[in-house]
Amino acid sequence: MDIKNIFVIGAGTMGNGIAQVAATSGYQVTCMDVQPAALEKAKAAIQKSSAKLLEKELITAEQKASTEKIRFVTDMLHIAEADLIIEAATENPELKFKVFRDMDLHAQANAILATNTSSISITKIATVTNRPEKVIGMHFMNPVPMMKLVEVIRGLATSDDTVTSTLEVCKWMGKEPVEANDSPGFISNRILCPMINEAVFALQENVGTPEAIDQVMKLGMNHPMGPLALADLIGLDVVLFVMEILQRDLGEDKYRPAYLLRKMVDAGYLGRKSGRGFYSY
Repeated sequence: MDIKNIFVIGAGTMGNGIAQVAATSGYQVTCMDVQPAALEKAKAAIQKSSAKLLEKELITAEQKASTEKIRFVTDMLHIAEADLIIEAATENPELKFKVFRDMDLHAQANAILATNTSSISITKIATVTNRPEKVIGMHFMNPVPMMKLVEVIRGLATSDDTVTSTLEVCKWMGKEPVEANDSPGFISNRILCPMINEAVFALQENVGTPEAIDQVMKLGMNHPMGPLALADLIGLDVVLFVMEILQRDLGEDKYRPAYLLRKMVDAGYLGRKSGRGFYSY
């Protein structure tokens, strides 16, 4: 399938990052969010990010200019023009199901419907559409313009053509796609979130301070960022949500979320996006 037009739903950190990378890769891009304020914030974030990349000579002036052609909208009026629609809404199952019903209703028949979910079953999302063979997972990493990985997740009914086209798009964007099966947390969060959760347990049990725990993993394991700082970047609410899915769907106590993680989310200490998590911002 020849993909030229990409429609991104959700203008948050992941959505605007995906829109930026798609635009600098030569695609016609529309970014949609129901909140006008989110679109204004996304415009500013994209221009700031692309300016930094240009300054570092990671993109060309022409690629930087392409980000200014991104169309920002508050409805799905233009979705029928898209060959690929990437949903990057909040990690909430019911919200994603609703968005996919709307996508399926308004998108052209051959359009691929992708989700940036980090943990929700692609097969389950696909069942709310009339084209499960066209539904696929594209799990980008944060920050999208810098991180090479995209997890490509095939649902039970996803067709080979859909997978092939999605892999081609990822490569054209300069990403390195890795295929994963539709299992709770896929590959990345099946491994990452339990590690973060264990770091929270270590903090909860006073094994070390947040700084000590992160330094051990950075200096001893060569991680670029410690697990608690990474949790703040991801969002503690997202980490908790993934752990709850892993515990529920895999049925093993080793995925039980740390009480401190749950308590911090209850308090609204969600990390960078709230100004406070394991560290203050």
